[in-house]
Amino acid sequence: MTRTPAEVARIALSCLDLTSLNDSDGQAQVAALCERAAATASRGAVAAVCVWPRLARFARAQAPHQVAVAAVANFPDGSSDVQRALRDTAEIVQAGAQEVDLVLPYRSLLAGDLNACQRVLEAVRRASEGLILKVILESGELREPGFIEQAARLALDAGADFLKTSTGKTSVSATPRAAQLMLRTIANDARSRGRVGFKASGGIRSVADAALYLELVADQLGAEALVPARFRIGASALLNEIEIALGAA
Repeated sequence: MTRTPAEVARIALSCLDLTSLNDSDGQAQVAALCERAAATASRGAVAAVCVWPRLARFARAQAPHQVAVAAVANFPDGSSDVQRALRDTAEIVQAGAQEVDLVLPYRSLLAGDLNACQRVLEAVRRASEGLILKVILESGELREPGFIEQAARLALDAGADFLKTSTGKTSVSATPRAAQLMLRTIANDARSRGRVGFKASGGIRSVADAALYLELVADQLGAEALVPARFRIGASALLNEIEIALGAA
């Protein structure tokens, strides 16, 4: 299906996770992020704002009521330290946030230690019951299709609600090839294909970039998956381009 730039922009806006994950972030940066989210209200709400666990409670107080708060766990390095991941998750849960973006221990996966991955995934899934769990595979570091598919299956088996490409902190972020592999893994899993979503994160800067991922999701999961419950884009810089496209509509 061919969509106009304005149609793509409307979908992308509703599925956008506005993100601020700089090491120096404090309340001022999160307040600005939430103000930016509120400023889109005349055109439609973004899906979520995504912040550090230490700032999740503040974000909940500042974000518009229709915008979810997500926070990262085990970020950005994807440690195999279960207790560290659980500390992050507990802080997110206690803050009243609705979503956890968890980095899978991808270095452990590359080293063949699948048990380390499973321990972190399963522990965080239990600790975040009732919250949306997005598992970041860091596909640019996994590189090989076999590793990406293996990571995706581990996340699905642990009960992930979304598969997410990247932290945005490495040299390679979202790519169409990685997205295809992740989406195909979801589509081929009978337990997941009607429930689990996909998030493309990092390096998506234009409405044309967003359109590519929209089409990949629609092709593998159906057009009905182009909603915030099944599709997200982690790309704060994209918002300006979305607003330009909608302004020209």
